[in-house]
Amino acid sequence: MKKRLQWGIIGTGQIARELADGVKGSDTGELLAVGSRAQATADQFGKEYAVPRCYGSYEGLLADGDVEAVYIAVPHPMHAEWAIKAAEAGKHILVEKPIGMNWHEAMAMIDTARARDVFLMEAFMYRCHPQMARLIELIRGGAVGEVRLIQASFSYHSNAGPENRAFAQALGGGGILDVGCYPVSVSRLIAGAAAGKPFEEPVDVKGCGHLGPTGVDYWAIASLRFPGDIVAQLTTGVQLNTHAENIVRVFGSDGKITVPDPWTPSRWNRDPVRLTLQRHGETQPQEILVDAPKDLYTYEADTVAENIPRRQAPAMSWDDTLGNMRVLDRWRKEIGLIYDIERPAKTP
Repeated sequence: MKKRLQWGIIGTGQIARELADGVKGSDTGELLAVGSRAQATADQFGKEYAVPRCYGSYEGLLADGDVEAVYIAVPHPMHAEWAIKAAEAGKHILVEKPIGMNWHEAMAMIDTARARDVFLMEAFMYRCHPQMARLIELIRGGAVGEVRLIQASFSYHSNAGPENRAFAQALGGGGILDVGCYPVSVSRLIAGAAAGKPFEEPVDVKGCGHLGPTGVDYWAIASLRFPGDIVAQLTTGVQLNTHAENIVRVFGSDGKITVPDPWTPSRWNRDPVRLTLQRHGETQPQEILVDAPKDLYTYEADTVAENIPRRQAPAMSWDDTLGNMRVLDRWRKEIGLIYDIERPAKTP
């Protein structure tokens, strides 16, 4: 039997638990180690997920020669530091989205992965799910004719305090980086499919939003224009309850596709996921079912394992990641959002 990929996780928060569940259900990998800033936290995580090796430091995990792949599950201002250290330790890397705070950090991680000859992927788990493959197949097959408008939303309303990661400047808070990266990525994916490409870059980005008391975006919108005058309307926020509208719609010359659960399909059950296709002139929409028997994060873990030889995964290539970060940078610039860690250091 082929040896399974030996995983380590840096961080013990909720997103680390999501991937731990995914690896648990995977045939391609197994969870060998977890690293935390405190031994007690690592031990507790290890007990919950039957992880045999628990380290009270991130450095300890990276020093483990049996760990082959590392998932970076710390807050995104720390992604670049630990992804680069993981690459320098010879580990393959899955970095939670957004890959970094800006394009420059993303480029630094990619450059290091290339120099050290290790796998690197930004963890957009929804991109690894069969639902997205089916959506792209429909777009490329002309199911809605010429694509004209993309609508995508991902936001939530948090009642946490200002020190919470959703609002804290020091933790890269705000909607655009936390969940706005999803609508940006899917719009680029769909526009690319319409053009017969893996992804497409917008020629114009406009945005506006509300910066809350902590200085990050509490809610924001963006309008993107792609080649061929495909346009996209994007919505995000950390104090904006659009739960029922966290969907994707694709409008074309011949009809509309709706994706009711674009971001977390197959996370809560293993039922087939559903897309709807409404063609002009047809009274009833067509329901398209996509079989997806695995956990969402299992698809992601398997994607990493299956693509390690090529060092990148088509689900989220390095060029795709860099393009996504450029758009996020432009969106933030539109609303005047600069993080303190991005400002030039003041001289004494």
